[in-house]
Amino acid sequence: MANSKFIRFFNLHTGEDKKENVLENVVNNISFRGANLWILACAIVIASVGLNVNSTAVIIGAMLISPLMSPIVGAGFALGVYDFPLLKKSLKNLLIATFVSLLVSFLYFTISPFKDAQSELLARTSPNIYDVLIAFFGGLVGVIAITRVEKGNPIPGVAIATALMPPLCTAGYGLAIGNLSYFAGALYLYMINCFFICLSTFIIVKYLNYPKVNFVDANREKKITRVISLIILVLIIPSIYFAYTLLEQKKYSQKINNFVQTVFTDKGYTVLFERTNYNTNPKKLELAFLIKKFSKQEVEEIKKEMKDFGITNTELIIRQDNNDLKTDILNEINKTQQNLSEKDLRIKQLNAELNKYQINTPNLQQNIKVLFPQIKRYSIGIQNQIINTDSVYNMISLIYEADKTLSPEETSKLENWIKIQFPENQVNIIEKK
Repeated sequence: MANSKFIRFFNLHTGEDKKENVLENVVNNISFRGANLWILACAIVIASVGLNVNSTAVIIGAMLISPLMSPIVGAGFALGVYDFPLLKKSLKNLLIATFVSLLVSFLYFTISPFKDAQSELLARTSPNIYDVLIAFFGGLVGVIAITRVEKGNPIPGVAIATALMPPLCTAGYGLAIGNLSYFAGALYLYMINCFFICLSTFIIVKYLNYPKVNFVDANREKKITRVISLIILVLIIPSIYFAYTLLEQKKYSQKINNFVQTVFTDKGYTVLFERTNYNTNPKKLELAFLIKKFSKQEVEEIKKEMKDFGITNTELIIRQDNNDLKTDILNEINKTQQNLSEKDLRIKQLNAELNKYQINTPNLQQNIKVLFPQIKRYSIGIQNQIINTDSVYNMISLIYEADKTLSPEETSKLENWIKIQFPENQVNIIEKK
């Protein structure tokens, strides 16, 4: 009794929608025609902009808009019920969506003046086993939600977690700048996401016992299973290798950081330049210092110390009085100065706009108190006076409170005095009642 209650907690048939309703909904969302294609193209542009300016929020918005997941889920359902015409239709629409996405992102990045690879772009160029897990379990959540009567709110989360849009945009970026490694890495990540979402859909469809559309004999069913298993291996093995490489690189970076901190920084040597090249054989660690100059003997001793930190197969290069080093430093300084110059120019422009509406007359308050003692308090500022869309001019407006209302002569005197202070502007005097 207790076991049956426990099993009920994990029973996917509870809350399940009618199978014909689910299949109808899946089939209706597969096609990329008309509105769906326009939505996809717009989502690709939004995602490309987000990747280009390194905005996570914009990328997430694009993933929520994208209809890319529908044909992938359709393919998973088609495999699960052995509906081969539906499988063909799903794959055809997925290819159309993929081609359109690549084309739109390629055109965007070709036109865009910003070609630097931001962190959001680089994150999609080296997939690993963790991306497989995200795609698989994200796909499970998605298909479970699709088969419920109450769809709930997992679908938006699945769209974000499985991230189909950013890899496609990154692949388009790789094509636009001619970097085939970026293109291949991003496309590989996209294939991982597509296949494992499809696989998780297939598993849930089989588990929920969706009826087969076509009769398939045992031999053909085994053949389909073998093909799926082969694709799993083809996609998983490289991702495991990439995950292992990433782990080793992080371990190596940690060793380098410990080495530099202990051997140099803790001894008061200021590291001016540090560059690690992990992809060469042997690996390279280049360092330069602000003041300290090392003799050949000292360098040799430092190289021996590297082994104590577990750093092997690494060439240590300490750059001293090197023209290349000076060039690198000067280039960095020039880049910094260029960025600062652009920021300074923008700040000056904003200050100039702000100054149009500021009054910088420090003696104004003292003079008003002497000349017009009856004024208790006042406010003064520059306002835009708009007559029509083609006629706008600035006016000095002074609003005052007084113990006794100024006479027309005193008001005229105040107005003339303000005009002397601001000869280029018209003046408006207003008494606050």
